[in-house]
Amino acid sequence: MNPEDLKYWLALMSVEGVGDTLFGPLLERFGSPAAVFSASVHELAGVPKMSKKISQTILAFNDWDGILRQIDGLNKAGIRIVTFLDESYPRHLLNVYDRPVLLYVAGHLHSDDISIAIVGSRHASTYGKYTTDRISRELALRGATIVSGMARGIDSCAHRGALAAKGRTIAVLGSGLDVIYPPENKKLFEAIVEQGAVISEYPPGTQPLPFHFPARNRIISGISYGVLVVEAGEKSGSLITAKLAMEQGREVFAIPGPIDSASSRGANHLIKQGAKLIDSVDDILEEILPQLERTVREPVSPGRKANQTGSEQTFPQKNGIPERAVLEKDVETLLPTDRKILKVIADGKTHADDIIQETGIPPAEAMGALMRLELQGRVLQHPGKLFTLKK
Repeated sequence: MNPEDLKYWLALMSVEGVGDTLFGPLLERFGSPAAVFSASVHELAGVPKMSKKISQTILAFNDWDGILRQIDGLNKAGIRIVTFLDESYPRHLLNVYDRPVLLYVAGHLHSDDISIAIVGSRHASTYGKYTTDRISRELALRGATIVSGMARGIDSCAHRGALAAKGRTIAVLGSGLDVIYPPENKKLFEAIVEQGAVISEYPPGTQPLPFHFPARNRIISGISYGVLVVEAGEKSGSLITAKLAMEQGREVFAIPGPIDSASSRGANHLIKQGAKLIDSVDDILEEILPQLERTVREPVSPGRKANQTGSEQTFPQKNGIPERAVLEKDVETLLPTDRKILKVIADGKTHADDIIQETGIPPAEAMGALMRLELQGRVLQHPGKLFTLKK
């Protein structure tokens, strides 16, 4: 998005009372944030849920110099803004009815990450930390992107496990990206930016206020195909994330713990309520893979994405096919990484380690590509990590 357009997005979001709730209806009514500032009081009054006070505040806005300074500050800090109309906005998050209008991003955000959230207690036990590290590493090696909140305890272990496996990980903050919380996670923050992304819906300078975290949790669950709760007490914020995941139609998983452990009561209760009990990574993948296949082969509302009011907006189409669709079967449409892998597999059954060695692709990236190719119906996986072309 060019700076001229971006300034109107930021300005409209900065108007008190607009936020995620009114931004969508305004965009639907006027076509662009810039047009909103040129509207009349009468025109603004026709927008659902618009009050006279908010419309007057919009039309009285004149802090354009402040907005330009904000954009300049973002550029200097290496922070970019991704709106829900941008290609790199997480595709899975588009289906969340209260998705954020924009995200502040440090690092590399991909629209098609195969993301799994891992959350849990800030006061994790030795067992909880070990289990989180093991599962996070294994998922990352299988090509999944690990999502968490960069809090103490389970969250931090989840990120570190993915980083140790050279995989991708995304941290979702309840503060501005320049306010690292907890402060001892500064080095972890920097490592995540290098190997994934740190994102927030809050502008720089925003402090980690208590009410930000439940809102943050809807992004953690919304961006993910499933949420794994490792350890959680009866009042843990992780249970909020699990509840949001259920409401969003995501899979919910839980690691069982000792029945006399206070830090396991929340996770054990989730299992009693229907969350899937997990004792290996395969338990997660067998639930996620069919969901991924539905997403790849039959996208929900093909070529469309919900706007803020729950209606739909059509993506640009080419020959009747959504441009963002990943259904193309022609080899020339493949990513360079995928083409390299297919070339190696063409000679017959090939072990994953040999694919990695011959292509020179990092292990986590290679496993993610193999998973993607399998879902696209191009390759078959056989026992023993052997792969062949699907004929």
